[in-house]
Amino acid sequence: MPPDHTPSAADWHRALARFVAVIPHTRALGLEVLEATPEGVTLRLPWHEDLLGDAPRGLVHGGVLTMLLDTACGAAVLPALPAPEVCPTLDLRVDHFRPGVAGQAILAEARVVRVTASVVFTEGTLRQQAQPLARGIGNFVRLGPRNTPPGFAEALFAEQPFDEAPFEERNDHA
Repeated sequence: MPPDHTPSAADWHRALARFVAVIPHTRALGLEVLEATPEGVTLRLPWHEDLLGDAPRGLVHGGVLTMLLDTACGAAVLPALPAPEVCPTLDLRVDHFRPGVAGQAILAEARVVRVTASVVFTEGTLRQQAQPLARGIGNFVRLGPRNTPPGFAEALFAEQPFDEAPFEERNDHA
């Protein structure tokens, strides 16, 4: 993508789909990008038995909700910046309203509230069938161009689909 090109919603959708595809646990769980714009992102986590933390009662593990909020808020950061840069999580607060239940996908919506020279402030919400499960407030530290790997934006916006095979070969711990 040329440096003077402003990414479209379709560009951001493809870029964030790549973003969640390179994270091993989000790829393994089948996390989907439904919407991605500078105004916010919407992700969908399909139901899997592996999400259960309390199997007898059919409740989703709280760590799954935390991971999903962190990923959604982090994904919302990228389109909100003037240019993509690495922004690791500085702080994440999660307020749990009710447990997630078995058999239903979880939707995550996140947006950027404020961007400063050093921190990006975000908020996100998780829902199951329109019922709120949790909200999160995430702060992400801006590492800037000096600390962002060369080619980061180009890799994010690459036209070809993400190739899992080389990643799997590099990270095979068996």
